[in-house]
Amino acid sequence: MHTPSTTTEPLHNFLGGRAVPAHGRGRLPLIDPATEEPYGEIPLSDAADVDAAVAAAAAAFPEWRDTTPAQRQLALFRIADEMAERAEEFADLESRDTGKPRATLVADEIEQSIDQLRFFAGAARSLEGRAAAEYVAGHTSFVRREPIGVIAQVTPWNYPLNMAVWKIAPALAAGNTVVLKPAEATPLTTLLLAEIVARHTPPGVFNVVLGDRDTGAALIAHPVPQMVAITGSVRAGMAVARSAADDVKRVHLELGGKAPALVFADAALDRAVEGIVAGAFFNAGQDCTAATRLLVHASKHDELVAALVARARTHARTGGPHDRGVLYGPLSSAAQLAQVQGFIDRLPAHATVATGGRRQGDRGYFWEATIVTGVRQDDEVVQGEIFGPVLTVQSFETEEEALALANGVPYALAASVWTTDHARAMRFSRDLDFGCVWINTHLPFVSDMPHGGFKHSGYGKDLSQYGFDDYTRLKHVMSAID
Repeated sequence: MHTPSTTTEPLHNFLGGRAVPAHGRGRLPLIDPATEEPYGEIPLSDAADVDAAVAAAAAAFPEWRDTTPAQRQLALFRIADEMAERAEEFADLESRDTGKPRATLVADEIEQSIDQLRFFAGAARSLEGRAAAEYVAGHTSFVRREPIGVIAQVTPWNYPLNMAVWKIAPALAAGNTVVLKPAEATPLTTLLLAEIVARHTPPGVFNVVLGDRDTGAALIAHPVPQMVAITGSVRAGMAVARSAADDVKRVHLELGGKAPALVFADAALDRAVEGIVAGAFFNAGQDCTAATRLLVHASKHDELVAALVARARTHARTGGPHDRGVLYGPLSSAAQLAQVQGFIDRLPAHATVATGGRRQGDRGYFWEATIVTGVRQDDEVVQGEIFGPVLTVQSFETEEEALALANGVPYALAASVWTTDHARAMRFSRDLDFGCVWINTHLPFVSDMPHGGFKHSGYGKDLSQYGFDDYTRLKHVMSAID
């Protein structure tokens, strides 16, 4: 792949197995979030570009649909193997686009993407359905599990490669073809992934169209795709759902989060401090499952806050992609920096910034690890998704109060419970209204388990066999046997 080194040469779309210049004449610069300097540009693909991408996917679908599960499995294994061979290259590109610490990217993200591809390679050969039998006398019924067709997908800028793999791996394993629009700020690893996929699948199985929000809207509204899958903001998800409704498309939405971490008086506080600091500030808090709200028993409030502040100052450092000893890099963009700054600037008088609360330096979009105490349930900083390295703190007296505070937000993606009381952990895993509940940990993912939320966090599952099933359709076949 040609990686841009100047502001003059744009990247190209990837359609039908090759790089294709866009018809759209507009351009957007790629901005280094660590330096604020431009390092390349992407095209603003227009309706003609979207048509071409969808046509390539539609043309490839019959052949890919008719491959056997074993053939699709082998293709995904080969894609994963090539990713593993080129892991350092992927890490270089991901760090270039996002400013993430380069030294830890392979272990933190690239290896997970490889594992996810291998998991879905196995899922391709694990089709599930009712047993064939005579459910009506004289007739045999069975179920076919089939691919849906062309899938339109939109991925975000916080985990560009991971989110692309989460989307395409189950879709391709199930026999679908894909047109994906990556976030305009972070296209590089998605384009490299497309090149690798093209070497191991028929042309057009996976296509990438570059552009902005309008490009994504054109893709979602296109009449050919039968399903739309997006990871993004609640606002974007609502727009996708409205657009898809006009054509009765399937919709898969992985949206925002406002994850609580509930710490009870009996919790192992050292472990909680370590886990919550990592869960709150990894990736600059730009994670829909980040621990954004600490809910702590009143008897442990002061002790826990003091410990969290101390650890945040020593273990949650931010810096450039090649700086040593940093947990996270810059925020993604000037807009994201302004969003985080706005939440802090609008804090009510009863809130206190215990640590952080400031931009770091005057170059790059760096924000200090921030802990805010004294907040109330109806405060904007508690209810709204900040998507930055900001942790709020509230206290509770009873289990009932803790549960009400935890569930009292529009989001329902992830939560964690910190306690040594097994019965309490089981009660809260049942009663917390979130798609994922961690116990005495926060943030780990495994390919084998589903990820997805409720309420404003969306619907549908990524990862796991459930994520694979989302990209299939069921057909009942009945035959007379008399």
